[in-house]
Amino acid sequence: MSMVSLRGITWNHSRALPPLVATAQRFEEQHPGVRIQWEKRSLHEFGHADLSTLAHNFDLLVIDHPMVGEAEATGVLTDLLPLLSSNEIEDFKADSLGPCFSSYVYQGGLYAFPIDAAAPAASLRPDLLDQLRLKEPQNWDDLMDLARLGWVRMPGFPADLFLNFMGLCVSGGSLVAASPEQLVDHEIGARCLADICELAALMPDEIYGMNPIALYERMTDGDSIAYCPFAYTYSNYSRNGFGAKRLRFSNPVALDGSIPMRTVLGGTGIAISAGCKDIPLALEYSLFVSGRTCQSTLYGMCGGQPARRSAWRDTLLNQITDGFFSRTVASIETAYVRPRYPGYVGLQERAGVPIVEYCKHRGNAQQALEQMDTLYRASLNGGAQHA
Repeated sequence: MSMVSLRGITWNHSRALPPLVATAQRFEEQHPGVRIQWEKRSLHEFGHADLSTLAHNFDLLVIDHPMVGEAEATGVLTDLLPLLSSNEIEDFKADSLGPCFSSYVYQGGLYAFPIDAAAPAASLRPDLLDQLRLKEPQNWDDLMDLARLGWVRMPGFPADLFLNFMGLCVSGGSLVAASPEQLVDHEIGARCLADICELAALMPDEIYGMNPIALYERMTDGDSIAYCPFAYTYSNYSRNGFGAKRLRFSNPVALDGSIPMRTVLGGTGIAISAGCKDIPLALEYSLFVSGRTCQSTLYGMCGGQPARRSAWRDTLLNQITDGFFSRTVASIETAYVRPRYPGYVGLQERAGVPIVEYCKHRGNAQQALEQMDTLYRASLNGGAQHA
């Protein structure tokens, strides 16, 4: 019997690699003669690596939804929509959480199946807050009060600051990337920059070297951080034994009234390269990984963060994660879908730099917004459209 081998690439974390290795092992057991090898790259490479290069070297790719514009423009990924039955399409639409499925639909094509759902949400050390006799913040004023006591941190890596700035903007009513001239409304943008800078000023500069993973490692390994207001979620840290201490996740604080802050959709999808050596086999495996049963059982139990609504409602998954899924589901359901035009991914990496400089040096908000607008307009070159 000849062996068929497929290579896949994901990112380097227990939320990403172990569930895919587990699904590959089970699929291989059910399909003698098939081998699926998963490799990993860093979180930064995951968010910003060149898609064409990856598609040339791998059959299966775990991607972020802003990459679909580049996929459509270059043709390096397989359009999955013509390969699905109407029942399969309807099942994805009915059971995918929030905009997870639709975020991979671009210009009439479907470039990945959602397998992982995430958005920034709040996280806390309930044991530490109890020990300090402090309460979980419910609104922005509560958050600032806790930050003044020194117990709050947020990821300050440029891309994270940019995405959380976008969340504040859309919470304030601004449509991000709504015009070809300005990334956000400047009045709303200036107010959101001031808010994020005021919060950052109460934290040490070490936050500017932290992404969500680095922050969660610090929160679970020591007792110096009790609360994070917004960072892309990782249910692993709410599972017993994953870290020295256990985190609890919840929806972000309310900015106005009782409505929680709206955040920006993350998560991942599984894509098939246009040059895949066996597209029917890759499709069968991808549908297995993204299916209702696997998402609620093998994928979720092995550390994954499923994209299926039925999985987020699963009693056992919530039991082993201190209710992670039920506590944060609203942050996914209401999440803002990032622009997906070719060129956006590069903007996301660069546009956080003016925010970092503004926060570090308490600079001029208008200047920071104009710098972001310049980067935004440059990202639109080539006649790309929003979707």
